[in-house]
Amino acid sequence: MQDSALCTLCPRNCSVDRRSKTGYCSAPLHVMLARAALHHWEEPCISGTRGSGAVFFCGCPLKCVYCQNFGISRLEEGAHAQRVSIKRLKEIYKELIEKGAHNINLVTPTHYAHAVLASLDEPLPVPVVYNCSGYEKIETLRMLKGKIQIYMPDLKYLSSDIAKRYSFAPDYPDIAKKAIDEMYQQVGDPVFDEEGIMRSGVIIRHLILPGQVENTLDFIDYISEHFKPGSVLIHIMAQYTPCGKAADYPEINRKITQEEYDRVLSYLKYSPIEDGYIQEMEAAGEEYIPDFDGTGVI
Repeated sequence: MQDSALCTLCPRNCSVDRRSKTGYCSAPLHVMLARAALHHWEEPCISGTRGSGAVFFCGCPLKCVYCQNFGISRLEEGAHAQRVSIKRLKEIYKELIEKGAHNINLVTPTHYAHAVLASLDEPLPVPVVYNCSGYEKIETLRMLKGKIQIYMPDLKYLSSDIAKRYSFAPDYPDIAKKAIDEMYQQVGDPVFDEEGIMRSGVIIRHLILPGQVENTLDFIDYISEHFKPGSVLIHIMAQYTPCGKAADYPEINRKITQEEYDRVLSYLKYSPIEDGYIQEMEAAGEEYIPDFDGTGVI
């Protein structure tokens, strides 16, 4: 977003003035939050023993049809979204750190990048995690260089057709790959403290979608070929639960099967990837979706 206030923070390039209207992300210019609390369901090196200080921003530039945070990603009627100032955002970081958070985990922050930058004008005593869809502009990421210690992007799709069908973003694979390269250039190889908590680095997440195992196998191949061993962590996630508008897409209106999961597990076993995580199938369930009730915001 330049002096004109026309927003071009994400690859959608809506170029709308968010002071008076919203673009694809559905978010106004001022920061809207749905939850700020210790989160214990992230990767072990992020949640640790005390939890990750997760700050859930409302709105989303990608808006996958199956989004488990559907209500807040679209700022729908009834969503517990609270407007906060930059001052309050800083206070929230401090409160989470005082509660023992290993890090400050900014969840879907892309469309509030300017506010994030302003809120991080002074370094925090814990790492800052940029937890995003992977659908990022290089220019926005470079604006945040030096403020983010851990990047945790998704790499959802390696197929333009799948990206178009489920996220209306056929350019997603190319954009996300370039964005992740920029993230790696900024923070480098993973660094951990004596407790095994990540201090800096990149974790690339990928969700197994029902009926789209080949997409996941392509993800494994891409990581194997593109990154040297040990340079990034991956997390292959099995938690897919039909949410949002998944019912309108019958082929993904179910959880993944044991056969699908086992095929991914077997393929991964024979890949050169050694650094990261694969989620157990038991993680698929609405009980693992946080309550977006405004906790910790006001």
